[in-house]
Amino acid sequence: VSQPLCFLCNILFYFSGGEVRCDCTEEGIQIKGGHYTFTKQLKKGSTLIYQCPDGYYPYPHLSRLCQPNGSWKPPPRRPTQKCRLVECPDPNVLQNGNILPSLERYYVHNETTCECYSGYTRKGSSNRVCLPNGKWSGSTPICSRDSAENNCADPGIPAGASRTGNIFGIGNTVTYSCIDNLLLVGSEERVCQESGQWTGIEPACYYRHTYDTSLEVSESFGSAIRDSLTVLKPSDETQLGRKIRIAKSGILNIYIGVDISESIDQEDVDKAIDAITVLISKIASFSVTPNYEIAFFSSEVFEVVKILDFLNEGGKPKNMIEELRKFKVDDKNTGTDLNLLFTTFEERMAVIKEQVGEKNFEEHRHVLIVFTDGAFNMGGSPDRTVQKIKNMVYLDPTGQKKNESRDEYLDIYIFAIGTDILDTELMSLTAGNDGRHYFRMKDITNLNETFDEIIDEEQVKDLCGLHKEYETVDKGIRKMYPWWAFITIVQRNCIGSLVTSRFVLTAAHCFRFGDEAEHVKVEIDDGGRKKTVKLFRLHPNYNITLKKKKGVDEFYDYDVALIQLEKDVKISNIARPICIPCTSATSNALQLVGDSTCKQQVELCCALSLLFTTNLKGTLTFCSSISPMQRGECIRHALDAKGITTTDVREVVTDNFICTGGQTPFRDDVACRGDSGGAVFKDYERRTIQVALVSWGNEDLCASGGSAESRANSRDFHINLFKVIPFLKSILGKVDQTEYPPLHFLPN
Repeated sequence: VSQPLCFLCNILFYFSGGEVRCDCTEEGIQIKGGHYTFTKQLKKGSTLIYQCPDGYYPYPHLSRLCQPNGSWKPPPRRPTQKCRLVECPDPNVLQNGNILPSLERYYVHNETTCECYSGYTRKGSSNRVCLPNGKWSGSTPICSRDSAENNCADPGIPAGASRTGNIFGIGNTVTYSCIDNLLLVGSEERVCQESGQWTGIEPACYYRHTYDTSLEVSESFGSAIRDSLTVLKPSDETQLGRKIRIAKSGILNIYIGVDISESIDQEDVDKAIDAITVLISKIASFSVTPNYEIAFFSSEVFEVVKILDFLNEGGKPKNMIEELRKFKVDDKNTGTDLNLLFTTFEERMAVIKEQVGEKNFEEHRHVLIVFTDGAFNMGGSPDRTVQKIKNMVYLDPTGQKKNESRDEYLDIYIFAIGTDILDTELMSLTAGNDGRHYFRMKDITNLNETFDEIIDEEQVKDLCGLHKEYETVDKGIRKMYPWWAFITIVQRNCIGSLVTSRFVLTAAHCFRFGDEAEHVKVEIDDGGRKKTVKLFRLHPNYNITLKKKKGVDEFYDYDVALIQLEKDVKISNIARPICIPCTSATSNALQLVGDSTCKQQVELCCALSLLFTTNLKGTLTFCSSISPMQRGECIRHALDAKGITTTDVREVVTDNFICTGGQTPFRDDVACRGDSGGAVFKDYERRTIQVALVSWGNEDLCASGGSAESRANSRDFHINLFKVIPFLKSILGKVDQTEYPPLHFLPN
């Protein structure tokens, strides 16, 4: 129906309560210097979203909504929609100094310099640049002079702000507000404490086009786990940042809500789901096991993962991430009830309190993470419900919150997404002790990597198998395979895996008679030089010439060796041990509860069907796990190898080998010369367990740079680490020495 006809029909049907629904048109909605997209083409409820190049923002509107009568809200009017150069808040609020150059307005890429008056000392950044996200680089410049009357340092005045209060003694208060209708993000009021620190965090003034980058989020995003939080030393004496530091024990309840209303773009919903998936997987890689409530909301709340399931017998729901990814937004979904989401969270918390008892509930820490633009049109304001949540956690039903030490038990984080954000309403919903809890996201594309980086792994650096699942330009391979080691022995190359900070596991056949420790060089990129080797030890049963007389020129049974380094490798996210079988560390990685056994690890690892290994270049290759029924067919091709004349495959391949290759049930990648000693591993959520190491193959398919994929009859054979545990334990688990911390091995 055309717009004029639609308008006329609506007049005619007015008294009967009817309405003709019309599509919107593209008339008058164009933007100069940019483009636009639709969430539902030109249909009712579709959101038109304006896009501009980096350093520009849509003006005067960020988006428009298609109304049922076929009109846009706000309607297209003059001034014509255009892309405007990003502006930063006015920095000329500095006291006791000047900002040069002094301009009426400051736009992206403008640079400023701070000069303090004589007798005053500058703190913070002397030079700053207006960034594409509408913020100034560096930190707020402050011109101050030391005074015995001041117990706290001058907190400064952020660009675009004004401050009331110039006395900085204990108990004195400073308050902030923003000029030119800018939005205040951070602490409106700060109090000088006896410790010499100000309460809260430094405020900032935002334009509507200002947003937080992924790096800023990763530096500020916090956790509600007490004794696991780190207050980072401020670099400019005005800023505080927190990271999640996952403790090895603790009760943590995480509630996540994602807005799927019409005002939120489907693309943002998908990106939020990706980010949540990464956060869940990352936390799962540590020893703490949180309880999760994950809900999507519009006019209704859709509980995809229910926190009460975690309290029931069974521990946790199955396929949590799979259920999350399967969820799709219903196009018929209308309305937004943000209060219903918080009411759902509050009701679940009340049930938990009743089930575990009030005393045990006191030890529960709660993290609420909500992705929304705040544009609720149903259910009323969630302020009162959020206050109920605070009262429950703070153990103060009266709402007076006398015991401020309970602040650490509740964090409410708001990730503001969408084009038109109701900042004031959303900021009032946040909660937590220090650290930022409100983030204004222009684009959450990189939030999954951000969630990966926020984990401070210093406290859990002894945990094995941690790694990143994405590849970045800077040390991407090292982050994905941090245990990878490159070994040179004279002019021979092998690879190995770091299994403790002092030992590297590799193949015994990498060594030859006469090799000494000084001939061996190990490269592990932990920021230092090549590692010097103290000694190396081969499995005592390894003997490559053992079966020459039986028609086996080279016999690789027990093809395993350990290299002991002179000094510990510096453990970090680019240099970290892989998990090896039958240790308590691996039980933690596999989330085996209680007194676990080696047999349990065998059963669980066998249930993980896919095997992977890294090659000489440090890149991933795939090989499928052969079932016991297929083993006979797999190993018989060992007789095709050069130097083997026996017809008895049992003389060549013992039970200590895992067989891969061929093209059934999958076409595998193959190992090449130089890949010997590499880890054959399986991933369990975000932890990696080495189950074997690369030993030998019946064909060299890489000799002339040929195919790296298996042929029908090509096979690779890998030493099964579960079969050589006594050797590993005799060295890595040795307790009667003080050179290195021993690993704790499990009973069978």
